Amino acid sequence: MALIATDWAEEDIPLIQTIGLLSDRFGPLAAEALRRRRGGEHALLWLAQRVAGWGRVYVIEALCRHGAYASRRWLLRHACDGDYLNGYIAGRVATAAHLHEAITGTDTDDDLVDHTGRLLKIMADCGGMGMTLEHYPPASRVLAAHVARLGRQTPTLNRYVDAAVIADHLADKTPQRSGCTNEQRDHLVRQYLAVLDRQDWCDAVGAGLDADNDFFAWFASNPAARLHLRAFTEMTGDDR
Repeated sequence: MALIATDWAEEDIPLIQTIGLLSDRFGPLAAEALRRRRGGEHALLWLAQRVAGWGRVYVIEALCRHGAYASRRWLLRHACDGDYLNGYIAGRVATAAHLHEAITGTDTDDDLVDHTGRLLKIMADCGGMGMTLEHYPPASRVLAAHVARLGRQTPTLNRYVDAAVIADHLADKTPQRSGCTNEQRDHLVRQYLAVLDRQDWCDAVGAGLDADNDFFAWFASNPAARLHLRAFTEMTGDDR
């Protein structure tokens, strides 16, 4: 693989893809080998859809360096799969795939809005791993576009949690940490809370919440408590 990664022969692409499936060991070499070849972006996209963990990091980084023309639609909707290693790639994906253009455009869909929320949630708190909102120039525009589209979506538990984590970061940190002015930050927090405290969104939390889940126990005691989210204050009777 080290030798192949220095060459340009297109006939090696199927072999590189197969070996690249062993991504924890061969991911970096496979990603570099495919990036160098004509047709490599399609091959990298094929591999990105089939690997996880560190292998996914290497392949998606290569896609972002490649220019992300053919893979842009997929990157904008599926690049981050929820793994904690997504912190290394979220900012790269947002930048390379021109997230600010996609989410502020007219051709948006649920997958794009959901993945935008995931990217924003990751970038809010991935310091030391990758680009944070503080260093992402279009942060305030993307946040504003996300919350505007969030309010038009069908409420789900995952959408609620992502939005609440974003709102908690905005409210708990200085505005500069989110790439916003004071006024922008305060307005965004109000917009997120207006959606999260709607009755249909509160009902979605009540229907989907697993009180025995460790994550949701943490969530209820931290973001939900700090934001005084209606869905949780109603459960506990604490309406302060």
